[in-house]
Amino acid sequence: MKNYFASWFLLFGFLFLISNQVQARSISPSESIALADQQTEALQSPITDSVHPAEPEHEAAHGHAPAWLVIPFVALLLMIATGPLFYEHFWHHNYPKIAVSLAATVVLYYLFVLHNVHNPVHALAEYVQFIALLASLFIASGGILIEVDKKSTALANVTLLVVGAVISNLIGTTGASMLLIRPFIRLNKDNIQPYHIIFFIFMVSNIGGSLTPIGDPPLFLGFLKGVPFFWTLTHNWPAWVLALTILAILFYLIDRRFGGTKGTAELDEEVSYSNKISLSGTKNFLWLLVIIISVFLDPNVLDWVPAIHYDGQKFSFIRESIMFAVAYFSFRFADKKALTGNEFNFEPIREVAFIFIGIFGTMMPALELVGTFAQSEEGAAMITYNSLYWGTGLLSGFLDNAPTYLNFLAAAMASQGADINVIQQVKDFALNNYLDSSFELMAISIASVFFGAMTYIGNGPNFMVKSIAEQSGIKMPSFFGYILRFSIPILLPILFITWLVFFAFAG
Repeated sequence: MKNYFASWFLLFGFLFLISNQVQARSISPSESIALADQQTEALQSPITDSVHPAEPEHEAAHGHAPAWLVIPFVALLLMIATGPLFYEHFWHHNYPKIAVSLAATVVLYYLFVLHNVHNPVHALAEYVQFIALLASLFIASGGILIEVDKKSTALANVTLLVVGAVISNLIGTTGASMLLIRPFIRLNKDNIQPYHIIFFIFMVSNIGGSLTPIGDPPLFLGFLKGVPFFWTLTHNWPAWVLALTILAILFYLIDRRFGGTKGTAELDEEVSYSNKISLSGTKNFLWLLVIIISVFLDPNVLDWVPAIHYDGQKFSFIRESIMFAVAYFSFRFADKKALTGNEFNFEPIREVAFIFIGIFGTMMPALELVGTFAQSEEGAAMITYNSLYWGTGLLSGFLDNAPTYLNFLAAAMASQGADINVIQQVKDFALNNYLDSSFELMAISIASVFFGAMTYIGNGPNFMVKSIAEQSGIKMPSFFGYILRFSIPILLPILFITWLVFFAFAG
C-alpha cells in the first residue's frame, strides 16, 4: 500500500512538471496572441470576468477524447462483472495490474496524443480525495468494536439498518458502513445470507446518506460548489423517508421469512441474551471526528486554507494530508482487541483502491462525452426533471456518482445561462432563483445518491462492504447477479415509485 500511494503521488508531480510543455505544444502562436488579448481585456474589465470567467477559450486548449476511447472503461466494467464469476483465480491475482494498465492506457493517450494534462490532473486529484476519505474512515472505524448481545430477529436487523441510515448523514455512508457492517454480520452469524448485505448496501451505504453534504460524496461536492449545507435536508427528506420506509418493510418481511437461526431453536432457548451493546476502541471516535472536521478544510470554500494552484483552480492537500495521517495513527494506536474482534485487514481498501483507480482513469472519456452533449444546444433542450433524474441516476450506477452529479448539475445550470464554477450562481440555482432550478437540483441529488446502490461500483462503500462480507465467508452475488437478483426486482421499483411521486407529474 505504501509503494502504491507513493507511485501515484510521483505521477501527480510528473503531470504538473510536463503540463506547461504539453499546453505550449497544444496552443498555436495565433491562439497565444488571442489568449494574451483576453488577459489584457480581463485586466481592463475585472468585474465582468469575475462573474463569467473566460472558460471556453481556456478549455479549447485541452484536446477532447474520441468516442472509441471509452473502450477501456467498458472493458474494465465487463471484467469487474465477469471476472469473479468465470475466471475468479486469474481475476483475484491480476485485477490490480489490469485496472492500472487500462487506466494508464487512457491517461497516456490524453497526455501524449491529445496533449491534454487538464483531465488527468483533475482525475488524479479527485481520486486522491476519494481514497483519502475512504481509507481514513475504513481504518479509523476498523479500530472500533461493537458487540451486540442480542438474538437475531427481523426487528433487530431492521432497527440496525434504519439507525445506520441515520448515522450515514453524520459520519458519511463510508463511515457508517465500516462501523456497522461487522456488527451486522456478527448479529446474524448463525444464518447470514446475501440479502442481508445487499439491503445494508441499499440502506446504509447509499440511500441513508441523502440528508447532509457529509452523507454522500456527490452532495459534498455540491456543497463545495455553493449548495447551502442544509439544502439537502430540507429538500431530500421526503424521498429519503419514502425509499427507506419501503426498503425497511420489504427487508422485515423477507427476514421474517428467511432470516433468524435455522435448526437451533433448542439452543436459542438455552442461551440468554443481555440485550446490551458494548464498545471497544472508543478513542477511535475522536479520529472519526477529526476526519469529519477535516472534510470542510477546502480551499475553494475557505480562502485561508493552503492549496495547490493549477490550471486556474485550487486543489486541496491539507485535508488529504490530515486524512492520511489519521489513517496511519488510528491504526498505529488502535485497540488491539478491537482490531482482532473485527478481524481487521487491509484487503477491502486495497481492492477498492485498485478498482477505482481503474475507474477514475478510464471513465474520463465517458464523462467528457456525456458532459459535452449535455451542455450542447441539443442536450440542453432535452433537460427536464425526468431526464435529469433518470440520466443522472443510470449513469451514477455505472460511473462514480460524484463526477456524474457534477456533470449533470453543470448541464442543468448551463441550460439556464448559469455557471457551475461561480459559487453565487450555484447558490442561486439551489435557492430556486432560476426557473424551477431547485427542483432540478433535487432530481440530480436524489438520483445520484439513490442510484449509487444499483451496482457494486456506483458508490465507494459498496465494494468495501462486499469485500468484508466475502472475507467473512458470505458468498456474494456477482456483478450481474447483484443487478439481476436485487437491483432490478427490488431497488428499481422503489426508484420508479420515487420518480412517480416526486417528478413524473411535476411542472
